[in-house]
Amino acid sequence: MYAAIRQFKAKPGSADALAERIKGAVPIISEVSGFMGYYVIYAPDDTVTAISVFNTVAEAQESNRRALAWIEDNLGPLVVGQANATAGPVIVHSLP
Repeated sequence: MYAAIRQFKAKPGSADALAERIKGAVPIISEVSGFMGYYVIYAPDDTVTAISVFNTVAEAQESNRRALAWIEDNLGPLVVGQANATAGPVIVHSLP
């Protein structure tokens, strides 16, 4: 299992607008082969972190490639600076 992680800083007070727009990214990410899950966290300091889970590192990297392009094309006015991304193996995981 591999996680793809994207992170960026949002303009203060844009959580609601971002949440609505980010829903548009779900099909872009979920259509990547091996997709297992997608989560977005909005921290109090306006840091947005999106985490996707896949079967292989290549799938996770492909999702990052697609997501970064989507962020640039769709979230520009709500983002401060550039988004960054990484992917790697999930080394600990637990479900109920």
